[in-house]
Amino acid sequence: MTKGIREALNAEIPHLCIQNHPAQSNTHSTTMSRFFRGDSSSESSSSDEEELYSEEEEEQSEEASEEDSEEESSSSDDEKDIVTGAKRFIKGESSEDESDAEDVRVVKSAKDKRLEEVEGTVKLIENAEKINDWAVISAGKDANFCNGAEFDKLNRQVVKLMQSGTTPKIYVKAIADLEDLMNETIAKSKVSTRKMNATNARGLNAVKQRIRKNNKDYAAQIEQYREDKSGFMESDEDEETVTTERAFRPSQRLVLDDEAGDGEGFSTVGRGGKTLQYTPESILKHLRTIIESRGKKNTDRNEQIKVMEKLYEVATTPYHRIRVLLALISTRFDLTTGAASFMSQEQWKLAEHEFNTLLQVLESNPDYIVIESAEEWEDDEKPPTVQAGEKLKIPGSIVSFVERLDDELTRSLQHIDPHTAEYIERLADEGALYTKIVRGMLYLEQLAKDEKLQMPQESINRIIIRRLEHIYFKVWRATYSLVSLLTNVNILKPSQVVTILEDNTWKTIPATLNSKVTPRGKADASALVHTLCTYLYQHSEGIIRARAMLCQIYFLALHDQYYRARDMMLMSHLQETINNFDINTQILFNRTLVQVGLCAFRSGLIYEAQNSLQEICGSGRQKELLAQGVMIQRYSQVSPEQERLERQRQLPFHMHINLELLECVYLTCSMLLEIPLLAQTGSSPDLKKRIISKTYRRMLEYHERQIFTGPPENTRDHVMQASKALAAGEWKKCSDFIHSIKIWDLMSHPDDIKKMLSEQIQEEGLRTYLFTYAPFYDTLSVSTLASMFELPERKVAAVVSKMISHEELAAALDQVNSAIIFRKGVELSRLQSLALTLSDKASGLIESNERTLEQRTQGTAGAFERSGQQGGRGGRTSGRGRGDSRGGRGGTGNRRGGQQFTGGALDGRQGGAVRA
Repeated sequence: MTKGIREALNAEIPHLCIQNHPAQSNTHSTTMSRFFRGDSSSESSSSDEEELYSEEEEEQSEEASEEDSEEESSSSDDEKDIVTGAKRFIKGESSEDESDAEDVRVVKSAKDKRLEEVEGTVKLIENAEKINDWAVISAGKDANFCNGAEFDKLNRQVVKLMQSGTTPKIYVKAIADLEDLMNETIAKSKVSTRKMNATNARGLNAVKQRIRKNNKDYAAQIEQYREDKSGFMESDEDEETVTTERAFRPSQRLVLDDEAGDGEGFSTVGRGGKTLQYTPESILKHLRTIIESRGKKNTDRNEQIKVMEKLYEVATTPYHRIRVLLALISTRFDLTTGAASFMSQEQWKLAEHEFNTLLQVLESNPDYIVIESAEEWEDDEKPPTVQAGEKLKIPGSIVSFVERLDDELTRSLQHIDPHTAEYIERLADEGALYTKIVRGMLYLEQLAKDEKLQMPQESINRIIIRRLEHIYFKVWRATYSLVSLLTNVNILKPSQVVTILEDNTWKTIPATLNSKVTPRGKADASALVHTLCTYLYQHSEGIIRARAMLCQIYFLALHDQYYRARDMMLMSHLQETINNFDINTQILFNRTLVQVGLCAFRSGLIYEAQNSLQEICGSGRQKELLAQGVMIQRYSQVSPEQERLERQRQLPFHMHINLELLECVYLTCSMLLEIPLLAQTGSSPDLKKRIISKTYRRMLEYHERQIFTGPPENTRDHVMQASKALAAGEWKKCSDFIHSIKIWDLMSHPDDIKKMLSEQIQEEGLRTYLFTYAPFYDTLSVSTLASMFELPERKVAAVVSKMISHEELAAALDQVNSAIIFRKGVELSRLQSLALTLSDKASGLIESNERTLEQRTQGTAGAFERSGQQGGRGGRTSGRGRGDSRGGRGGTGNRRGGQQFTGGALDGRQGGAVRA
């Protein structure tokens, strides 16, 4: 009976497994698996039942049976033993897998991984060589390979691998075999009648161009491989076995050490698990490691700085100190990468302090010198020894450190808001920088005294120009304080700024040091600038000499020495060659030109001031030309790279020239010149073309078109309303408008400036009045004009005489009666003046055509002859308008007329008529 029930159930179970809902399949499979497991103890199951379940279902059924066996207390002991056996089987399998994984697990270094990548690429190239597929090897895209350009990929991988060792010999073998196969393929293609397909041919040509250039770098190794291929590769295998047998060890870790290390019981250990100990003997090794890692990716420069600071603490000899300081300062400068960032004030001060320490060590140990032309010391085991009577040269550059400190300070001032206290605090570091520049200059002068060192003059010139660029723009005129204004006594004397800077510098420099170029105690600013510039004139050339000249001209113009500055500017001829210099020198030239114009204005030379400022202020790009700001226009085609470079060239705020003051001076000078010119031209159309300042004319026309003009608000409005009053003859009103501009207070001696402007306005007002109202007078008393413009009669007579001598005024001066007698000429009508203008323009056009013809035909004989003519008379007669030719045999017979310059000098095709 039991057997019958079991057979019935075996027949029904497959049907239940198929018909049951998927959500209930796990439950049925669990019940059936227990049923089968119980059945397996007595009888074997049928083959149909085994086909119903996959291996995964059997594992799930076993796990489910284990859970059910734990939950059900009514299970038999036999079932528990069987389940436990299944668990034991699963455990044994997992533990065996883990043991296998532990045996297979291998820790590979980065070098081994890169070597495997190279080997994989070499295999791909070898497979492509077997099927003669040059497209995959060179640069083509292939369906079977992801990257295609396997040769380029191999070269990139080898470059990374060569950074950590020598060239892998498998790479040498690959490129040598590839070159041999290429030569063989090219030789076969020349004799074969079957052509290679286009893609394969392009790939072969690409490999041909690249591999010969690439193999030049490995020519010696390729020759060794070709001489003995097996021996060459066997040596490589020996090296690989040695490297692979090395155990993997962490490069750096922290271990607990009670004796060594810092106070917390931790110390840094290096490769091999040994504690890093900084001793005087290991300084050169550590420096070698740091210098070799400089510029590489993933380099922690802050950690390198900490290491070098510890090395400096344990350094005992001057040589070690100098080497550590040179590396430490360079690493600090490497902290700021990119032009957008700048060195922090903390790091800058540390670098400045370390540079000062370096100079002190060099000054106290004259046997050790730092020079750019020195050779590197290769032996890291022991330092070099100084021979008696000789000096030890250490490679380095004092000038480069000075220039980098200066550049970093300038860059930080560019990024700091100038209207904050941070800018003032940062600017205070300029005094310390100036001291280091002077001290570095003294050190280079000491080296230059020794002729054996062959110190290049360029280094001294570079550091002197840096010193000059820190003082040329500083004003040395008197400074007024509140006490001085109340007591009318100057508290500070001239040249105070530069004098204080020089005094503070020489106080910090040891008394044993002195300069041959600028001796100690001579702190006069004018003499100092003159001395430095004269030295550079004698010992430099090119850009440094031009910049020294511009600095001196700027300094002279800044201190109201206009004629000296003008003469130097004209004698230098820099205005003719300035376009050949770099951008920074062109900016300095623009600043100097502007300063000369301002100096001429302060001296009362209105025409010279306007002429100097015209090129800069008339362009409307003062900010850009003076490097005081970036003008971003709406439709400008400036690339981001150009804009970035433009921002790098910006000057710090304390070196700026006030642009509002510059515009005010330029417009005032233009007003004093343009208003009398407008009155002189009147309604004459030809004289109206005389324009001194187009910028001023546009502003004046715009102001005149305004229907309603309110009171002036800015500098431009004040000058425009003053111009309108001056044109109307109201010189007092014009003077009031000009004096009300508050920006004059920014100039030195503003009262003198206003007094000079009043005198200029009175004179130009007189000239404007005479130009405007001369047709209405027969005679005019000089005393009347003197009282009208509040000028002395001698001044009025001088102005009138000057106008008569320049033929600006048709009049005569009666000195007996002190009167002006105006001459009445023939007054032309409007039509007559226009006719004269037309005739002048026509004559000018004829002259220009004649000049053009002469330029096109000069140096040519018989310019109007035809190419086929041989006789000279035929060509000459054709110019007289005849249609025939009397040149005999040389004539051409029928011609269309001599006035047609066909093929002549005016023909754009330049036919056969013009012969060399």
